[in-house]
Amino acid sequence: MRIVLDTNALLISIPTRSPYRVVFDSILNGDITLLISNDIISEYMEVLERKTNYMVASNITELLLNLKNVIKIEPYFNWFLIDNDPDDNKFVDCAIAGNAMFLVSNDKHFQVLNKVDFPKVELIEIKSFLEKLNDGR
Repeated sequence: MRIVLDTNALLISIPTRSPYRVVFDSILNGDITLLISNDIISEYMEVLERKTNYMVASNITELLLNLKNVIKIEPYFNWFLIDNDPDDNKFVDCAIAGNAMFLVSNDKHFQVLNKVDFPKVELIEIKSFLEKLNDGR
């Protein structure tokens, strides 16, 4: 299953005591494929560093970049589907270019995707995605 995780979804899945840790563990175990772009990994690094420190952010970023099931996608077209927070478009463009099954996000700016018929991006909140992961076990 190919997914794109927005930064907040990644952040809440990392702590070992998080109810969403299964998502991060599924990436680590190779059970799901994470799609990233240069812009996404840069944002992951920036936000992780702000929330923790440089060493933790660097370690998590390096870990992700070295996993075989983390695929780097470079979108060659920008769809500009999110007007309220244009910076979020990098996740949408990666999901489209990488043929992701889901874009996992709790961010309300992504809700506009539910009204877009083409290109179709399947938006799912992390809680619902966790339920899908647990149902598959």
